[in-house]
Amino acid sequence: MTHHILKASCQTVHLGGFSHQLEPALTIDSGDSIDVETYTGFYVSDKAPPEFLTPEFLEICQHFPPERKVGTGPHLLTGPIYVKDAEPGDVLEVKLEAISPRLPIGFNAIRPGWGALPQQFTEPRLRFIPLDLDKGVAEFPTGSGIKIPLQPFFGIVGVATEETSRSSVPPGSYGGNIDNRELQAGSRIFLPVFVPGGLLSIGDGHSAQGDGEINVTAIETSMNGTIQINLRKDLPFIYPIAETPTDIITMGFGETLDAAFEFALTQMITFLERFAGLSAEEAYVLCSLAVNFHITQVVNTPQKGVHGMLPKSILPKAIQL
Repeated sequence: MTHHILKASCQTVHLGGFSHQLEPALTIDSGDSIDVETYTGFYVSDKAPPEFLTPEFLEICQHFPPERKVGTGPHLLTGPIYVKDAEPGDVLEVKLEAISPRLPIGFNAIRPGWGALPQQFTEPRLRFIPLDLDKGVAEFPTGSGIKIPLQPFFGIVGVATEETSRSSVPPGSYGGNIDNRELQAGSRIFLPVFVPGGLLSIGDGHSAQGDGEINVTAIETSMNGTIQINLRKDLPFIYPIAETPTDIITMGFGETLDAAFEFALTQMITFLERFAGLSAEEAYVLCSLAVNFHITQVVNTPQKGVHGMLPKSILPKAIQL
């Protein structure tokens, strides 16, 4: 196994989406680990305070190569990472070993026409929020005494598909803009492979977010992370599944919350059949008794997200993924 360092630069980031036509920023073997650097705020950099604008980020903003803009989304992603021998039908297991803010500041934005209440909150608003990295909190509003615990995670972990250009906004079977706050350090996410090498990209760092991501952004934060990628040819997953220290997580995305919930539930039933040996009916009942379903996000048009959480503590033996 080799440890790599993948810094964010004009040659290693891309903007707006996913594409199998992008040149890889890094090529690795299965089992390799990577220190990865991500930046956020490409479209708000002209309004940002100086502490948000590192020389490296300014270089990206001022000299971004137009050929590395591959979609209509606002997200600046690091990658893609090519995993040797990965083929369609395989699964990439991404271990999120460490995640921490790069800078003691992030931002939140209200975008007209977006969010859970677009008819009520119609004016654009951009707020930069200081982060107390020593205490692990952010105070909002400033001076209010309301302290939000920092729980950093990457909003986007995804792979390329057969499409030449796919927006970074909606999540899907490839992962992407999942915005699941449970995927903190110590978690694993399993993503199906659609094209040779997988071509995994990562970014959209969030220092804190509530389930739902109501106004369309979290505390958007440039983020450092350490990940390990393992190529799995032994798993049947055709949709993202995750594991935290305490739970197995299935995910559902759909144009309505009902559709997203139904998909997350169906995925959980299938998981319990395959890995816990339950019948479909037994799994359905267990989901009613012990699985907790949460709204992941309601704002990544056109795909809303729901995730189901199966507590590992209720199982008689550990499920080995």
